[in-house]
Amino acid sequence: MSGLGVGARLGLGVRLHRHYSHGGTESLKKTILYEFHRSRGARMVEFAGWSMPVQYKDSHISSHLHTRQHCSFFDVSHMLQSKVMGKDRVKFMESLIVGDVAELKDNQGMLSLFTNEKGGIMDDLIVTQTSDGYLYIVSNAGCADKDSAHMKEKLAEFKAAGNDADLEFLEAGLIALQGPSTPRVLQDGVSDDLSKLPFMSSATMTVFGVPGCRVTRCGYTGEDGVEISVPIQHTVELAESLLKNSEVRLAGLGSRDSLRLEAGLCLYGNDIDETTTPVEATLLWTIGKRRRADADFPGAAIILRQIKEKTKRKRVGLTSAGPPVRQHTPILNPNGKVIGEVTSGCPSPCLKQNVAMGYVETEYSKPGTPIKVEVRKKLVDAVVAKMPFVPTKYYTVK
Repeated sequence: MSGLGVGARLGLGVRLHRHYSHGGTESLKKTILYEFHRSRGARMVEFAGWSMPVQYKDSHISSHLHTRQHCSFFDVSHMLQSKVMGKDRVKFMESLIVGDVAELKDNQGMLSLFTNEKGGIMDDLIVTQTSDGYLYIVSNAGCADKDSAHMKEKLAEFKAAGNDADLEFLEAGLIALQGPSTPRVLQDGVSDDLSKLPFMSSATMTVFGVPGCRVTRCGYTGEDGVEISVPIQHTVELAESLLKNSEVRLAGLGSRDSLRLEAGLCLYGNDIDETTTPVEATLLWTIGKRRRADADFPGAAIILRQIKEKTKRKRVGLTSAGPPVRQHTPILNPNGKVIGEVTSGCPSPCLKQNVAMGYVETEYSKPGTPIKVEVRKKLVDAVVAKMPFVPTKYYTVK
């Protein structure tokens, strides 16, 4: 997840645009933690219309490795948080996405996709069926205007047909704690037993004295971690409490991007968009079995036909040595024919080699297939690789 920024590259798979103090910053949105970041030496950049920290005093590599070994704090308050209420809330969400919301247990969530009638991916999102009588939705900052307009338009049609559902967009902070130390750090501030909170489950609790926080065991790094939706007026307070633990360091968009790429996770706007389908993006697992059988999600006819007939292209991982591979790098077969394009790429701090993902013609999609990438007008050897590049460590209850 997480939306797409624009501008100059800072050596990352995501495009970022640094803004300077001499104008142009007034139109950028700011999270509740903006001054908090500035006071701690953050380098701020434009990202999806927001002023966000890309890096703090630690180097990008140091921050990345700290997340893998300890615990990092990410501000993700720019993401769109919403509630869907009413007795027909599940039916409404299932009219927009590919997932089987009805099968979710209380306080269980899942990754899903908004799709359009052509089968294209409008956004990725996390949907949680809460025990409080509503669905809790988190979707991308870069798609916030599009997603909110789409949901409001479809809700009006849904209610006009006599159904019962309502929609609320939340004004709340959102903090991600990511890394193997996360459970120890957080357990000190909550009474709930976090060992009973598995990956993609959620609970409302008091966190370091702040009541009404929704803690979801998920994240965008491949590590164990949580995202905490916090009442906006207490976000800074909670941030300061979490940073009192020496295990926790601030991290920005730079390490967030390289961490998610090592974990093989898509960035909307780079790796998936409205021109890619779940089949091409190898995200078939997001489509519920019942939803396939009923064929009642947006774009079902096209997507189900692609499952049956295969697609001409497929999202793959690839590794290479030499100069880093970036977005839009051409991918070629051993004979020099262009067979696809890189959508995200960076040097892997953990693996000490270049990792990337992109789309290739399906016949070249098998892991181990030798290919070439064109970097600075020179052909470089690469190989199709399984993702994730670094094993994920999501927590499951033993």
